[in-house]
Amino acid sequence: MYHAAVLTVSDRGFRGERSDEGGPLVAELLKNAGYHVAVTAIVPDEQAQIEEKLREIADSGEVQLLVTTGGTGFAPRDVTPEATLAVCDRLTPGIPEAMRYASLQVTPRAMLSRAQAGIRKGTLIINLPGSPKAARENLDAVLPSLSHGLEMLSGRPSDCARLDG
Repeated sequence: MYHAAVLTVSDRGFRGERSDEGGPLVAELLKNAGYHVAVTAIVPDEQAQIEEKLREIADSGEVQLLVTTGGTGFAPRDVTPEATLAVCDRLTPGIPEAMRYASLQVTPRAMLSRAQAGIRKGTLIINLPGSPKAARENLDAVLPSLSHGLEMLSGRPSDCARLDG
């Protein structure tokens, strides 16, 4: 079982002005897929604070998967992708490409997503949109392949030719 974290990026949610729906939904989807959600947190749309929390969670060694929700659009305060790029050692461009492709089957607005994904030490970081509907669509697109990626990231022997998991 892999351990995951869900980091919600939301000014209003951080201030308690509205309840966050994206973060709890992502945590539920991960649990239903067999992940242990060890950490949930919320930060405002401030790049330095997002970077700090990403580093804190990834560097703890507690989780193998860190999923963010929110801050991936065009608004001036949407800086989650920049924070993710700043903390990652290696990028995994196929993940956001797959999410955008799948989401484009639902809405042409999917092309406006600036989501990123990458690896920091032994943790895979993936950005999801803040909208619960879009977060679900994007996570559903990549979730079946993540366990294989995490297995490879862990350094354990894996069979890349297998398609069953």
